[in-house]
Amino acid sequence: MMHALAFTLCLIGFAALALATRRQQHDVIGRSLPRGPVRGLRIVGTIALLLALGWLVARQGFGLGLVMFSGHTTMAAAVVYGALIARVRMAGRTARRR
Repeated sequence: MMHALAFTLCLIGFAALALATRRQQHDVIGRSLPRGPVRGLRIVGTIALLLALGWLVARQGFGLGLVMFSGHTTMAAAVVYGALIARVRMAGRTARRR
């Protein structure tokens, strides 16, 4: 349960931070978002990562909590990065078929 919650928070955090960038906004939704929603995505991403860090450190102690946080953030970043790559490739295939 502890790992699932921490990983989910990291995944939400990195997904929000990725969608706060203009390039990913264009790739995913086709346009840039206004400043307000971008700021909100950055805040949500930061808070989610800090909550995951706090949760792991509180449950496992400072040393092991930081190591676990490093692992969870690495896995979550890889999943988000892979999903963004897959999204762009799928969109490219769809465009070529038309």
